[in-house]
Amino acid sequence: MASEKLFGLHATALQLRSQRMMMLASNIANAATPNYKARDIDFAKALDLAQQGASTDGAISYRVPVQASLDGNTVEMATEQTAYAENALAYRSSLAFLSGRINTLSRALKGE
Repeated sequence: MASEKLFGLHATALQLRSQRMMMLASNIANAATPNYKARDIDFAKALDLAQQGASTDGAISYRVPVQASLDGNTVEMATEQTAYAENALAYRSSLAFLSGRINTLSRALKGE
């Protein structure tokens, strides 16, 4: 609870962005695996669930492909790479905010 007061939603957002990044990376890594079903996290829904103290599993869903493949794999590389890049940018933004906040708190504690 103290971290929420100090860092706001950014700490939770960072954890969710990290979880989403791993899921998207797994999708990309399994692009050639027959019958692999791509998954993603609805970030806004996951953040709402996390704020309520609930499990974020309800925000995970299977991706519906634009064009189905013959082997049953639902990974579409362009979609996954775009989602990964967007998520990485948001992750870096949250990380930059937290870093700035920590630096501010550190300077305040040192009396600077």
